[in-house]
Formats: sequence, C-alpha cells, structure tokens
Amino acid sequence: MTLLDDPRIARLIILIRAAMRPPKGAGRIALALCIGVLCHATFAAGVLAMIVMMFFGLSKSLGTVPWPMAALANAALIAQFPLAHSLLLTGPGGRFLARLIPGPHGQTLATTTYAIIASTQLLALFTLWTPSGIVWWQAEGAVFWIVTGAYSASWLILLKASFDAGAEVQSGALGWMSLMARIRPVFPDMPTQGLFRLIRQPIYVAFALTLWTVPIWTPDQLALAICFTSYCLLAPRLKERRFAQRYGERFARYRANVPYALPRWQQDRPDAQ
Repeated sequence: MTLLDDPRIARLIILIRAAMRPPKGAGRIALALCIGVLCHATFAAGVLAMIVMMFFGLSKSLGTVPWPMAALANAALIAQFPLAHSLLLTGPGGRFLARLIPGPHGQTLATTTYAIIASTQLLALFTLWTPSGIVWWQAEGAVFWIVTGAYSASWLILLKASFDAGAEVQSGALGWMSLMARIRPVFPDMPTQGLFRLIRQPIYVAFALTLWTVPIWTPDQLALAICFTSYCLLAPRLKERRFAQRYGERFARYRANVPYALPRWQQDRPDAQ
C-alpha cells in the first residue's frame, strides 16, 4: 500500500495540485490567496497562544480587566468559543457563513471562514484573559519534564486526530484551495481511520487531554479545564446527530462497534468502512 492509497493523503495531494494550477481569473485567485493567508495566520496565532498560555496555566496573559469584573470578562471569553463554534455548525450557521463574504464565492469559502472565526476566538480567549495572580501548583525537576512530555503528547494526539478527520477541513484549507482551483469543495468521507478506529471522538478527547496535562495549575486553568472538558463530552452529541442523518445505517454500525471516548483495548474493532 502506497501513500497515495491512503484517502487522507490522496485528497490533500489532489487538492494541492489543483490549487497550484488554477484556471484564469485574477480576482478569484487574489481573493483565495488573501483569505488563505489570513486563515492560516490566525490559525497559527490562535493555536500558539493556546499552547503557550495553557503551558503557564493562564497565569500569564494580556488582559487587564479589574477584579472582580475580570471574572465576568473571563467567563464571557470561555463561553464565546463553544457557543459560536457549535452554532456555526448548524444549518442556519452554515448559511450565515456562506453570506459573510459578499459575492459568488461565499459558499466555497465557508470552511475557511469558519476556521478564521474559530482561530480568532481562540486568540481572543488566550490573549485577553485577565490572570487571577494565584498559582496553586507548579511542576519542578523531573515532574516538570514528565508533565511537559504529557502536554506535548496531548498536542501530538490532537494533531493526529485532526489529520485523520481531514486536515484540509480542520485547517481551513479546503475552502480557499477549492476557490483557487475553481472546483466545488469535496468534504472528507465519514472518518473511521487512524484514531477513529479506537474512539468516535478523538479530536475532542485529545483537546480535553491538553487541558489537564499542564505543568502549572491556577484557578484560571481549572475553570477553563472544567468548562471545556464538559463541552468536549457533550458537544459531539450534536455532531453525531448530523452524522446519523447524513450516513444513516453506516454510522449506526460504526457507532455500535466503536466507543464514544474511551477505547476498548481488548475487543476487535471491525472497520466500519
């Protein structure tokens, strides 16, 4: 089996090749490139802010709201991400995304627009947070390196799960590259490979792991970890409703064979594809 036989890689290669040979249309190409740069810049900034700020347990950030009003400001920063993240995945949310960019290309760019919004939300959350100034625990010596290793591993698992789900969608590349190539965006099939063979929601589980493997613990980090872990456990239920409607019996078989969040190590997991 070659790399091109892997649909996760084959899709990316086909999309990248098509984007590198765009049909004529200077305006369309310029729009695609500008949106693409904006998408990946905000994506990198948002993820980097999350990695760094959580590494320090949210004890360092740029927010300066006076206490106790800072508690309300921080709570709003926590709430805005899961609320918008979920609402934009609904039917009305999708139609809203398609209208955000005026002109005929809004629908094609919807996945890229979604990635820009989500990345901006993360960037706002982790840069505008107002730290409490309280540090409960800080890992030191060998414990620091063990915890840091676990934190790094959690991010690598999240990266792998995102790749298994469809890197072009998770990164926002699908929209702007499809516009470059002047093709209809083709979404990945129902993910069942890689980590999706073990559990149905590896992205949410990996995201939750990053919240609990930090080397510095503060009230700020605990509040974030509790709220976002609750979201990671509950929000995928809405996703699975959409999958049940879209894939029908095929998803029902997959759901019957693969656990939700905790793998069954002692049981064979037949391929749902």
